[in-house]
Amino acid sequence: MNKLSTGEFYGEHYKKSAFDNLIITDTEYIHEKVDWHYHENPYFTYLLEGQLFESNKKESYYLEQGDLLFHNWQDAHYNVKPPSFTRGFHIELNINWLINFGVKIGKAEGSLQIKDPVVKNLMNQIFMETKIGDQFSTIGVESALVDILSSMNNSKSANTKKPIWAKKLQEVLWEEKCDYSLDSLGRVLGIHPVHLSRNFNRYFGTSLGNYIRLLKLNKAFCLITTKKYSMTEVCYQCGFYDQSHFISNFKRVYKKTPTQLLKEMSQG
Repeated sequence: MNKLSTGEFYGEHYKKSAFDNLIITDTEYIHEKVDWHYHENPYFTYLLEGQLFESNKKESYYLEQGDLLFHNWQDAHYNVKPPSFTRGFHIELNINWLINFGVKIGKAEGSLQIKDPVVKNLMNQIFMETKIGDQFSTIGVESALVDILSSMNNSKSANTKKPIWAKKLQEVLWEEKCDYSLDSLGRVLGIHPVHLSRNFNRYFGTSLGNYIRLLKLNKAFCLITTKKYSMTEVCYQCGFYDQSHFISNFKRVYKKTPTQLLKEMSQG
């Protein structure tokens, strides 16, 4: 079985950046199939475009644009790519970086699919920092990554404490077509809308409105990175009322407009 050393990924790299014991790559997958292999270090895969099938000894994933995986220590797996263009963003964690920041992720084998929009929002910010690449980017990348790993560790314990309605709500919100009104969600979950509104933050770490907003913006972010869609098309596909509403929400979260993001990507 092939072992990939630090910084090695199958495919063609658009950009490879090193941030103090972190290796970050923006990669096009070019192989129809990559046989069983494992990586020397744990890493994240964030699929920016296309589709990918991945399987390890325990789970299989059909990944699509916007899906995020965390690969744990020496996770043996293989990949199959359909004919369409597929692009992934990777963050590889060196053991020295983990020790330096006192981050513990365990040594269990296997992968973890992350659907939390708060975590994906942080991953989007890291992607943006790699495109800016100025003197502040290292601290931007590292602080966001520490927040991601802390959120993952907290969610592991929180998931066991969540009531049944909270776990069901998580799945409902991740569906493409969902009525986001409190009354509708309350009926689906069998709880009072006021109870849902008051207790959402307790189990999800943010308000219900912000959680839904981030779900939409995460999808919009990935569509923008493909450079294939107009702002009107992105707005429509992600369920925003109009283009002005979309841009204002995007700027509130990412501190810049979609046009500014595209400009930085073209420079990065």
